[in-house]
Amino acid sequence: METARGQGHLFPNQVLSTGLTPRQELILSRDLLQNWQRRIQGHQADLFQGEPDIARQSSLFGSDHETVIDQLKPLQLTPLPLSFWRWPNSPHHGPAVYLVMDRPADLTTPLLLYVGETIAADRRWKGEHDCKAYLAAYAEALAKAGLPSQLSIRFWSDVPESTKARRQLEQQLIQRWLPPFNKETRARWSTPFTAECS
Repeated sequence: METARGQGHLFPNQVLSTGLTPRQELILSRDLLQNWQRRIQGHQADLFQGEPDIARQSSLFGSDHETVIDQLKPLQLTPLPLSFWRWPNSPHHGPAVYLVMDRPADLTTPLLLYVGETIAADRRWKGEHDCKAYLAAYAEALAKAGLPSQLSIRFWSDVPESTKARRQLEQQLIQRWLPPFNKETRARWSTPFTAECS
């Protein structure tokens, strides 16, 4: 079939002959990435500053005690590189809630990207982990856009030993901070980095 001069082909010949479509790489622009980061910061900034979560329902009986999640101060936890698990001796053992964060240079506060829980802080990050794929894609997208990243992981060991209680705490933190790489909140932020993680 002949086509008019300058008209493109809807299906390139190589696609029809092999039956495979070439992989097209999604390039995320600098503006898109920075706007995405700023949207997340818009929600998290007050939490990093220690401001109360006004969306959370207060106690009807006026308790003066802080809830467990109010006690978490992410910036007071020691930041570790994401490769900490390769160290000969891990600085953390036992049950923990862990936080993966980035510190974009142009923002006034960090971003809390992921909240997880574990029974064994020294082993949880080894091997396969769905968040690792998001972080790799995120770091690669930032690098391609010329934006630096300062990824770190922090462990909070003052958590319940019971797995059920720890998972409840994890879910409360996810609902408060809305980290974009947790499956519960990916759709809210239109997390663009990969769709292959569950």
